Amino acid sequence: MGLIRKKPDWSHEEFEAYWRDKHGPLAATAPGLRAYWQNVVIERMQRGIDFARGPWDFDGFSQLRFDDAQKAGSAFSEGDLASALIEDERKFIGTLHIVATEQHVVIPVPEAPQRAKLLKRISTLKRRPDVTEEDFRREWRVHADYVRKMPGVSGYRQNVVVSRELVKGEPCGYEDLPIDGIVELWFEDAATLEAAFASPAGQVTMAHAKTFLHEITAFVVSERRII
Repeated sequence: MGLIRKKPDWSHEEFEAYWRDKHGPLAATAPGLRAYWQNVVIERMQRGIDFARGPWDFDGFSQLRFDDAQKAGSAFSEGDLASALIEDERKFIGTLHIVATEQHVVIPVPEAPQRAKLLKRISTLKRRPDVTEEDFRREWRVHADYVRKMPGVSGYRQNVVVSRELVKGEPCGYEDLPIDGIVELWFEDAATLEAAFASPAGQVTMAHAKTFLHEITAFVVSERRII
């Protein structure tokens, strides 16, 4: 996943159009790429959750799926395409962090065209300082059962971060990019989202979240499939 901040002198509209029309088709030619989604941030609010927000302020999230980490690494580090992508990213991206994740589908997302009508929220997670990486992963799996009981959740995925690059192509440690997981949630609309978290099941879910999470940084996004 790419965590993207646009160049400050680019408007939201310019960034979105260039990412969709210019960079998207270029990245889509990566060898071995199975799927590619772009998620443009349209709102930065902690709807329904009473949690500290982290320092992150992204404009977009790219999601690219490969069969394995080796294929993903070679696709963007070898050959003419890798150079072309770097040159193109410098035109419109201010900062780009990369995380590799292992995905766990808790509630499957509806297929098109229903999916296109849903509101999507992406959130980055940081574990509490007294919680180990192993404990975080275990508790997040337990947390999935709480989310399943919340009303109105149309789709839910957990993406556990397994490697990090604060600067693309340069692996870094946890202290440089302290994001443990990335959540994908889908709802019919904002009212359904807020009702889900305000429900008794939602309150229990958030109480459990506070036992192992320190920060949740939420973004509502507009998603589009490139491949």
